[in-house]
Amino acid sequence: MKKNNLWKNFLIFFLVFIFLASFFSLYNKQESNIEKISLNQVANLLQEDKVQSLIVDGEKITVKLKDGGEKLSQKEVNEPLTASLRNLNVTPEVLQTVALDIQTQTESSVWLTTILPIFLPILIIGFFIMVMFRQVQGANNRAMSFGQSGAKINPLGKNKVNFGDVAGSEEAKQELTEVVDFLRNPNKFLELGAKIPKGILLLGSPGTGKTLMARAVAGEANVPFFHISGSEFVEMFVGVGASRVRDLFKKAKKMSPCIVFIDEIDAVGRRRGAGLGGSHDEREQTLNQILVEMDGFEQTTNIIVIAATNRPDVLDPALLRPGRFDRQVVVDLPDIKEREQILKIHAKNKPIAAEVSMQTIAQRTPGLSGADLANILNEAAILAGRDNRKKVVMEDLLEALEKVTIGPQRKNHILSEREKKITAYHEAGHALVAHLVPESDPVHKISIISRGRAAGYTMKLPLEDKHLHSLNEHLAEIAVLLGGQMAEREVFDEITTGASNDLKRATKLATALVTQYGMSDELGPRTFGEKEEMIFLGNEIHERRDYSEHTAEAIDKEVNRIIREAAERARELIRKHRSKLDKIADELLKQETLEKEQFEALMI
Repeated sequence: MKKNNLWKNFLIFFLVFIFLASFFSLYNKQESNIEKISLNQVANLLQEDKVQSLIVDGEKITVKLKDGGEKLSQKEVNEPLTASLRNLNVTPEVLQTVALDIQTQTESSVWLTTILPIFLPILIIGFFIMVMFRQVQGANNRAMSFGQSGAKINPLGKNKVNFGDVAGSEEAKQELTEVVDFLRNPNKFLELGAKIPKGILLLGSPGTGKTLMARAVAGEANVPFFHISGSEFVEMFVGVGASRVRDLFKKAKKMSPCIVFIDEIDAVGRRRGAGLGGSHDEREQTLNQILVEMDGFEQTTNIIVIAATNRPDVLDPALLRPGRFDRQVVVDLPDIKEREQILKIHAKNKPIAAEVSMQTIAQRTPGLSGADLANILNEAAILAGRDNRKKVVMEDLLEALEKVTIGPQRKNHILSEREKKITAYHEAGHALVAHLVPESDPVHKISIISRGRAAGYTMKLPLEDKHLHSLNEHLAEIAVLLGGQMAEREVFDEITTGASNDLKRATKLATALVTQYGMSDELGPRTFGEKEEMIFLGNEIHERRDYSEHTAEAIDKEVNRIIREAAERARELIRKHRSKLDKIADELLKQETLEKEQFEALMI
């Protein structure tokens, strides 16, 4: 980059030099076109009465002839022209017949002819040298600022966010209100001997609004807001991260009271003594510096550190002790009411049609975060613009929902008639089993239109948000997942690769029932396997086994039993209600998509 800048400056200097040389050459070219004669020839022309006027400019003599011609001559230095001509036998009577114009040299001509040609190259060369020195100085400044933090500062009044801009997470807002009150009126707490938490750790899944919540705290408290990512502290050179931490808190103290927000703090705050390599030494030093700044010898009560992470299990215990990040605020995924509020907030700056029901979209988006909901509204606006509509309609939102959750339509992915029929029976099997098993969620939509990697899909949605799931609900889910393959086996007497993802999800869920949830009567209420994170060359090494080979064999048998019984349950339901299965598949082949009302009408 420096070499490119040097060549660029040299090219500019060269072009400027060529321009000036061309300018002066044009200025001198006007004189070079006029014929130059001696002073004797001027005297002869005067005696022959061919001269109309003489123009004297310094030592230069311009001779204007009566026939319109022009000659250029030079007089003697420090000698009057008339005296020189008298010496050449030109009488005063002849000179009286000629107009004589004596011109004095102006300041502009002096600049153009004398001073400018000398000083202009010097000025250009000096400017070129100054630019080079400034580049070298800038490089030195960048080298000296290598240890400075790159925290972004959001000053007062810029992009202000309040709690009113954050929908849901009422419990988290209540916890953070104390922080806002402390920053507004710290004496109220200090007079009572209370100490506000120095560090607040925001926990939650990606996209739940942890960063937005921190900005809302800064907006409500009306204080400066420093934002930096945990990965920006870590460098390949040991000591740089700790230097950046010191620089960050130094800047924060100058603008206190303020909030320092560290996003993805797990990048630098992982548990010490569990890694390998030199980069880990740098991470440990950076973490130690954060710990000292937060609760070291120098006590700072007017700087509050807010950090966010979605992996609290890997954080060092020293970060979580009282005096540092001693308050943990959980930012959960939104429930149905909160999802509706989030959708309305993101819809404020979009023209939404009157018939759009945000409640319907909220019901169809369980488990989605605020970022997912914002993405759905953005995709809906893009779809409306693609179809040249002035407002976003309900069809746009429903299409955007399926695009975000399942994938975009693959209109060019055309199935053969046989593949289309197999897909129809496969999805009909999922839907039929889901309808007949009491513990399963109701079916909202069935489609054999390809989306993403799926040739078709069956959408099941719960009637209400659930946080706890029973064993029967999990077994019903496994049976529904296997219903597609069982329908293929029952109708075509063979199975295809279309159930690969279903089998993967069913196996994972059955394994979790046995090893994580303790829902196996055979193995009892205990867990099997303990996950430990060890980083080596960026890869996770698998979990540590805390059971014997005999127990591992028993786990395999129990998982196989659960899946086998669920498959048999699904197959029995399909055999018993084969006529309904055929009706669903035939209707799918005709319409390609069935909504909840159409499906339930076929089940009567």
